[in-house]
Amino acid sequence: MSDTAIPLATPTADDAHGQRKRRSIGERLRHQASRLAPWLLPAVLLALWTIGCERGWIAPQILPPPSRVYETFMELAQSGDLARHTLISLQRVLVGFGIGTVAGLGIGAALGLSRTLEAYVLPGFNALVQIPVLGWLPFLLLLVGVGEPLKYILIAHAALVPVTLSTLQGFRQSPHELEEVARGYGYSPWQRIVHVVLPAAVPTLATGVRLAFTKAWLALVVVELVASSEGLGYLIVYGRQLFQLDLVMAAVVVVGAIGFAVNRLLDSLEARLRRGRPSAFRE
Repeated sequence: MSDTAIPLATPTADDAHGQRKRRSIGERLRHQASRLAPWLLPAVLLALWTIGCERGWIAPQILPPPSRVYETFMELAQSGDLARHTLISLQRVLVGFGIGTVAGLGIGAALGLSRTLEAYVLPGFNALVQIPVLGWLPFLLLLVGVGEPLKYILIAHAALVPVTLSTLQGFRQSPHELEEVARGYGYSPWQRIVHVVLPAAVPTLATGVRLAFTKAWLALVVVELVASSEGLGYLIVYGRQLFQLDLVMAAVVVVGAIGFAVNRLLDSLEARLRRGRPSAFRE
């Protein structure tokens, strides 16, 4: 009986191409699934809301059906009321957020660059920031009344806290080795801040700014719920007073959609800043 070697099958070019194609399809499917995953919970909630209203599980006086909310949304959009109230709310949050962010960057940078100033100021700052936004409302009502300055101050306060703390943290996490190199090359204090401290602080600063906008947006809605005659928060209160819950839900959807869109925008900007950092500062 002769020993005859059985030739092993070797992959051909077509087999390799097929494997690459299958891997490519699998990667695309996983990518699509990862993009659709965040929308799974909202879709399930919307389906339960729709089914519950159609089958009478929820009284329409308590929670109107999505179709009615959509009709109310379109009516607000066509009448121009939605655009007017949305623009007013955006103006308030942008002004307050801008003031709070600039002030937070200045305070945080000062604390991060001076240990002495941090020792004197930071304990009192940490004590004051424990007071919630609404806790300042009665005091500010006596000082500035119910006008626009009240809203700007409270929104700025909400944004100032995370920006200040993230700036302080970012300024303190610059690599000591790079600072020593900068001193060795004779960098001035300003040059060390621009070329060493700030690049290292970019991720922390970006995270703080994104958190600051979230806090500012929440503060805006709270302030408009309490003391306002215009804006998206006012629409929610107005609908509740008239027991028009479709109006309440339409305004809530707009508030959530704007907050989500701006958060995604800031998230993409943060990712771009991380990619643009020098390689010496990348994690």
